[in-house]
Amino acid sequence: MTRESSAISNADVESAYARWAPVYDVVFTAFMKPGRKAGAAAINALGGRVLDVGVGTGLELPMFGDHVKITGIDLSEPMLAVARKRVATLGLKNVEDLRAMDAMALEFPDASFDAIVAPYVLTVVPDAHRTLDEMARVVKQGGEIVLVNHIGAEKGMMARLEAWLGRRAAALGWRPEFPWSTVSDWLAKRPDIQLLERRKLPPLELFTLIRMKRL
Repeated sequence: MTRESSAISNADVESAYARWAPVYDVVFTAFMKPGRKAGAAAINALGGRVLDVGVGTGLELPMFGDHVKITGIDLSEPMLAVARKRVATLGLKNVEDLRAMDAMALEFPDASFDAIVAPYVLTVVPDAHRTLDEMARVVKQGGEIVLVNHIGAEKGMMARLEAWLGRRAAALGWRPEFPWSTVSDWLAKRPDIQLLERRKLPPLELFTLIRMKRL
């Protein structure tokens, strides 16, 4: 069992985000907007048919251009209900589908999408490597996987705070502790995946944009 899978379960995530859904946009919109904009900009530069893993309430959906055809998935039905209302209200015709699905077991054939975007997902799923494997499976050769995620501090006050919060991961619905080695170890086992970019984002460089390409 990986450290990720021992810290949090799908049941924990569903329960936590059922609680978060009514207030998620109020609490997290401003804080996470720079990361969503960076992820959407990377996807807009690519275009095509795109899978949004962990679409949540759909905060980034209005940021995609009309040339990007979006399928969004999320484990939480209450969060998806908010996303569907957003799509209807804003008339986002490029959003083709929103459906409940486990990111660790994507219900799509191999090579189904030109690109994948996953904002703030890897700290939520029980098994990050399994989730990354699924993303790599459903993206086409030459396609990109665009991640936005918090990468945990290695030392100092922030590392101690993340360790304290990490003991409450099940209640929060995500893991505050998330080392870069989780991603780099996966990349080391995947010669078919190339790291294109790793860039710190505002606010306070708490989040990182990661772009990878399936060779």
